[in-house]
Amino acid sequence: MEGYLNISHTRVRYGENEILKGIDLSVRKGEFVALLGSSGCGKTTLLRTVAGFNTPTEGTISIGGRDVTRQPPDKRGMALVFQSYALWPHMTVDQNIGYGLKLRRVERDAARQRIDEMKALLGLQALGHRKPAELSGGQRQRVALGRALAINPDILLLDEPLSNLDARIRLTVRHEISALQRRLGITAVHVTHDREEAMVMADRIVIMNGGEIAQAGTPQEVYNRPNSDFVAAFMGAENIVEIDIEVSGSSIGISEGRNNRKAVIDRGDRPLVSGPAIARFRSETVRMTAAADAASGAQRDGLVLTGQVAQVSYPGGLWRHVVHLGDTSLIVDAATRFEEGASVDITVPDTALYIFPRS
Repeated sequence: MEGYLNISHTRVRYGENEILKGIDLSVRKGEFVALLGSSGCGKTTLLRTVAGFNTPTEGTISIGGRDVTRQPPDKRGMALVFQSYALWPHMTVDQNIGYGLKLRRVERDAARQRIDEMKALLGLQALGHRKPAELSGGQRQRVALGRALAINPDILLLDEPLSNLDARIRLTVRHEISALQRRLGITAVHVTHDREEAMVMADRIVIMNGGEIAQAGTPQEVYNRPNSDFVAAFMGAENIVEIDIEVSGSSIGISEGRNNRKAVIDRGDRPLVSGPAIARFRSETVRMTAAADAASGAQRDGLVLTGQVAQVSYPGGLWRHVVHLGDTSLIVDAATRFEEGASVDITVPDTALYIFPRS
């Protein structure tokens, strides 16, 4: 896919360590893309490479057909909002927002008008004369965003800009940034380790692992159709059981095991072959009932697991159960509390099962 921002075969090495291992990614004009992954996966290195702070050892980066691979950061038409905000502590809000305009020698009246526009856009009209120390975390974040947007960048780069905010403010600000990006139609690339943040803000999520792209797609695609065991686990399907499967036409047969009943489920578009496999599922997608005698024949309403409740807690909304299946432990959320020691059946609908070959 050819886009507005194109990253082609990009590799970055630090000494003997290859941090980015041949990244290919295109971002459409006006698209909001989240780079999602755990620490050390390469997402921040990729963002800094796009910004011009790292030089690729191989590959190219282009914007609107213009090769910027070797250009310095200030020539790329981008603006970066840092995790720390990087505001000048001795400058006022107005001076911080106008800093990029001053560097570009924008005429004073035009700069004043642009600063006022940014303050109005971000709800900072009454704070122009305050310094960063006099602002809340959310206000400082808005000032940093205003400084980035004041120069009319072609691309807005966001390096975990919400990680320093407390949880309540973060929920509000993530929606503000997302709404602002859509209203302005600006192209944005956002680095985050927060799955929910990426889900609610981005048009497309790029999940990174070990310097490579594990999967890219809409939030719905990567959440509902993970393409690997790693992506399924990263997107919240942390429960895992080992099974043996037999693939036949449009069906998958699951053999009876020590902790599961025999079952037949719809194959769908799963690219599987017969043999040892693993099944992943999320804690809230299952149905838990008191253990019943095993029914004759194969279950057809999903995978049925049998176990014993080991621990119960109430994090809010649903009861959380730790269920032991032999040596395996599962987390199961249910509206009903099951007592510790209770024998239970856990039914996982086939639509909630993510099955991958066992390596």
